[in-house]
Amino acid sequence: MALISKKKIAFKVSPRLRKYLQIHDRELNLPIQYSDLLRYNNSIALYDHWGEDTLWETVFYSASDMEHIHYQLKNIYAILKADGDLSVMEHLFIERVDVCVYGNTQPFRIRVVNRINDNFDYFYIKNADASRVYGLELEHLLSPNRIRYIVNKETLIEEHIVGIPGDQFIKHHLQDKRLNEVRLSKEFVKFNERCFVRLLGDMHSSNFVIDITPDFEEIHYRIRAIDFDQQSYEGRKAIYMPKYFKQNNPIIAVGMRHMTPETMRQYQKEERTLIADRIRASRYVIKDLFDAMEKDTISLPEHVESLKEELAEFYQEPTFQRCRTMGELVKKSLKMALRKSFKKTGYS
Repeated sequence: MALISKKKIAFKVSPRLRKYLQIHDRELNLPIQYSDLLRYNNSIALYDHWGEDTLWETVFYSASDMEHIHYQLKNIYAILKADGDLSVMEHLFIERVDVCVYGNTQPFRIRVVNRINDNFDYFYIKNADASRVYGLELEHLLSPNRIRYIVNKETLIEEHIVGIPGDQFIKHHLQDKRLNEVRLSKEFVKFNERCFVRLLGDMHSSNFVIDITPDFEEIHYRIRAIDFDQQSYEGRKAIYMPKYFKQNNPIIAVGMRHMTPETMRQYQKEERTLIADRIRASRYVIKDLFDAMEKDTISLPEHVESLKEELAEFYQEPTFQRCRTMGELVKKSLKMALRKSFKKTGYS
């Protein structure tokens, strides 16, 4: 079982990381900052369709603040979705601003609605924690998914990642007779491998969503991380393997009915090959990223020491011992994915 005992420390965006973000168009001027949203004067608990507390609270602003804040939030949505084309704002309005007071960074979630057809979308405004920024960029470069996000000063804007939250999927969909257990199990193995190779931690069922795509004969599943706070922070290998979180046990139980060691190795090798292909396709961008990440502080020294010991033992690769930062450990881990001779399953 994987346990995270203490609240994660937030790390500021360093000058090296900010330079990377500027070069690759991730740093843009924004009309409003995270701190501006803290000026709310009231809030109420938000409940879901089943009457359960979502742990989000809807916040309210004074009349003088609300008009300005809502207008600038629509402006940010235009920057995020339409390259700043303000004409898309004409039929939009901000229906709700929610805050998660239990989150590490107390993020705000903005619900945007189209007046014409009542279609809605979300985006998030958070404190710009360097760990999370590295996590978003690694997800964008090394996973099958693309992510829009913007950084400005101490503010981070993220698009909404669509899918059924993992805990809700387990509760309401896992017993569905139409569930393709084999495909779901395969995707969980590949998701576990993606997280481990790039050292993304804390992937319990509340921190990922499951995207369901019907095909003409079958249903496809993709598991997508939605929380990147624990990118390369913890000092134990198990934290970077979703299979070790008890919240994921119902999905793991499904996999145990269908997976053999041979099929798991096959899917792991497939995912490592895809990661290696993505590294080669984006080699220059990844080089720029690690020029910053290798020199950055995004964890505690004792976490770096303990993790490099575990990874050196796991891979039987003593050069992990030479790593001095989490960035160097991630880079070394990715180099292992490029080794065609790598035999280990990643499940020991």
